[in-house]
Amino acid sequence: MTNRSLLIWLLALSSFGSQAQTITKKRPINPKDIYRLQTISDPQVAPDGKWITYSVSAVDTTKDKRNSDLWMVSWDGKESVQLTNGPESESRARFSPDGKYISFISSRQGNTKGQIWLLDRRGGEAKKLTDLKTDLEDYVWSPDSKKIALVLRDPDYADSAKTKVRKPYVMDRYHFKADIKGYIEKGSSHLYVYDVADKKLDTLTTGNYDETSPVWSPDGTKLAFVSNRSDDPDRNQNTDIYVMEARKGAATKKLTTWTGYDNSPTWSPDGKSIAYLRSTASGNFLMYDQPVLAVISQDGGEPTLLSKSLDRPVRNPTWAKDSKSIGVLVQDDRQTYLGQYVVADGKFTKLATGQKAFSNLEAVSGSNWVAMISDPQTPGELYAIESGNPRRLTHVHDTFLAPLELATVEGFTSKSKDGTQVSNILFRPANAPSGKKLPTIFFIHGGPVSQDEFSFDLTRQLLAAGGYAVVAVNYRGSNGRGLDYTKAIYADWGNKEVQDILGAADYVVEKGIADAEHMGIGGWSYGGILTNYTIATDTRFKAAASGAGSSLQLSLYGSDMYTNQYETELGAPWKNTEKWLKLSYPFLKADRIKTPTMFMASEKDFNVPVAGSEQMYQALRSLGIPTQLIIYPGQFHGITVPSYQKDRVDRYLQWFDKYLKSKTL
Repeated sequence: MTNRSLLIWLLALSSFGSQAQTITKKRPINPKDIYRLQTISDPQVAPDGKWITYSVSAVDTTKDKRNSDLWMVSWDGKESVQLTNGPESESRARFSPDGKYISFISSRQGNTKGQIWLLDRRGGEAKKLTDLKTDLEDYVWSPDSKKIALVLRDPDYADSAKTKVRKPYVMDRYHFKADIKGYIEKGSSHLYVYDVADKKLDTLTTGNYDETSPVWSPDGTKLAFVSNRSDDPDRNQNTDIYVMEARKGAATKKLTTWTGYDNSPTWSPDGKSIAYLRSTASGNFLMYDQPVLAVISQDGGEPTLLSKSLDRPVRNPTWAKDSKSIGVLVQDDRQTYLGQYVVADGKFTKLATGQKAFSNLEAVSGSNWVAMISDPQTPGELYAIESGNPRRLTHVHDTFLAPLELATVEGFTSKSKDGTQVSNILFRPANAPSGKKLPTIFFIHGGPVSQDEFSFDLTRQLLAAGGYAVVAVNYRGSNGRGLDYTKAIYADWGNKEVQDILGAADYVVEKGIADAEHMGIGGWSYGGILTNYTIATDTRFKAAASGAGSSLQLSLYGSDMYTNQYETELGAPWKNTEKWLKLSYPFLKADRIKTPTMFMASEKDFNVPVAGSEQMYQALRSLGIPTQLIIYPGQFHGITVPSYQKDRVDRYLQWFDKYLKSKTL
């Protein structure tokens, strides 16, 4: 080889090495990646099982909001087709049972209300089918594709005056406010049937009761639906399954008689039975409960409770095409897996499990299913599940993940001071030195009846990328560990949960994971509430970030949307004042708090109103404890504006960095 040839070869090799290094070099995830993350939702299987539609939501940075478009992927995963692409969101795609159309909901072309649009699968632009003047809450095709059952909310005429000034809110009902909905006056959601060819809308139900979750019988003659028709539905959760002929003027038949909730009906393909979810307990308030899979004859009678002995929450009941079995998703100790019940003998089989979380189950054929699956390193993607074996269909997040290095995620079990075993999840920063103690953030989930799972967790990944070990604690009150574990905190908030958080803290310090002098705590909703309870109990945490929380629980009666829960669980404040004051200890004993705390809230939150954060901020400000109050304009309980989502994480990191990091670390 000549000197010139050698030089060219070396330069080429150097260039290739540089390109390879550029391609493979990873970087930590950062809050700006919130703008890059897309989300998948609502998979729907075509009647022939060959295609699956789904929604993809992405951030429009110029409008600072998310926009969703519709996509379709083939069963073999080899083809992916974008169905819509416009400035307005499209959602809730549904195949017509004859396979000719894909319908969806959109307020495109300046419509003030969401309308149903039809996309002919043979080609062409989508055409608007409906011209609704009120809110469309749900819709479902009839089996012959000639009709569509709709759930429509009664019109609100309060702002119809020429001045466009809204009339005063006038409430006379027990439950008069709700997050997002705001103040609730009169008005209900009712069933209608829309004739696709004639564009005629017939009213099926009227009155003061809500009707939801309609499903057609396979022969197309009847609808099953959910309604609470007790004397005062605001005061209980006693929903039942009803059946009626799908025609104007038809009578309704009450199918279930349980005094708890019955919901999520789904008709068996052979038309003989209806599967649904039933509460474990009867009675009034049922927050600390878990749904059981039930099956009842279409004619009524005594239901079969298939999952009663499982002692785990089940959801998303989905009939197999042969009507012999029902697929369910089961929440079980940091995972959600796919299981199946045989209707005839109640035999239960785990079909697909692991350290991951399944959602959005859909039946395809035989032993084939479609579901969303997420794991700690991958946001939710669609999978075909064949004989229990998942096969990935979509790759929406490949571009998002390609440049990122993510935290490692592992589970661990800690013991609380009363001996309770608590399941937790630990996030370690990517490339964290082995054996080095890290500043640690306990980021506590809300609910309280939910659980942290082995799924992709953007907030905790972002905190870990900031150089922190991050701990998720499935404290008592969480689900996935059985009904007794969930009910353990009934009328006893801020006691056992705090024990569980402190037990997890003891564990990570003892194991040399956390630096005991550099630990922080935070969370949103019940996670914010538990942050307040914890810092009022123990001073070991050197910084806190309490979001959408509360402490002076007595002040929430009538100002949030949980009056029914309070009266059932705690008793009326004027009858059981001592209980209310006991549960308000973070505010009433605020002088015990030494932790610098940032409080965050949403301006229009009716779930946990902004007052809960304002009161604690004012208390700490008066006491001279470092504090800050952040309020997000126009937001409800959940933050939806992308720039606010980024701002929240930025502020978490800035606050914790200020108090948890030092030159000695």
